[in-house]
Amino acid sequence: MKSIAYIVLCTVAILVMILSGPQVATAVTCQVTQLAPCAAAISSSSAPSKQCCTKIREQKPCLCNYMKNPNLKAYVSSPNAKKVATTCGVPIPKC
Repeated sequence: MKSIAYIVLCTVAILVMILSGPQVATAVTCQVTQLAPCAAAISSSSAPSKQCCTKIREQKPCLCNYMKNPNLKAYVSSPNAKKVATTCGVPIPKC
């Protein structure tokens, strides 16, 4: 009987440690296609949508890679792209 109580106590203790432990951040997959919801705002002067702002915040760690890519640089470094980032509260990275 004591061994069953001990096993239950250990199991509960392990679950508490797992659930209250540090949260593991999920890695961002850098895919410029994730910024598709921002295409209209970047190519015109329209305001970015809520979905655009969500995606640009998610892709924030990837922005320097996009800016360094010769095929993408003109788009992600354009004045409208910078305006979209600023409107969404994402600082323009200095790469």
